[in-house]
Amino acid sequence: MNKTITVRLSQELADWLADKAARTSLSQGKLVRDQLERARQRDRPKFMRLAGCIQGGPSDVSTRKGFSTK
Repeated sequence: MNKTITVRLSQELADWLADKAARTSLSQGKLVRDQLERARQRDRPKFMRLAGCIQGGPSDVSTRKGFSTK
């Protein structure tokens, strides 16, 4: 199902969007959707893809000698 939203843009931003759409032959809606998708991807923590993949290290790195702040 598609969802339609209304967004109020400043004149400067509306002009930029219209110009970008004309130069790239993409619709304004496509440009906005692409930018929203990029923003959504940036919200995901990239380091989480590495969680649990390192093997062979100490079971608790906080117990390693020489790394205490005391």
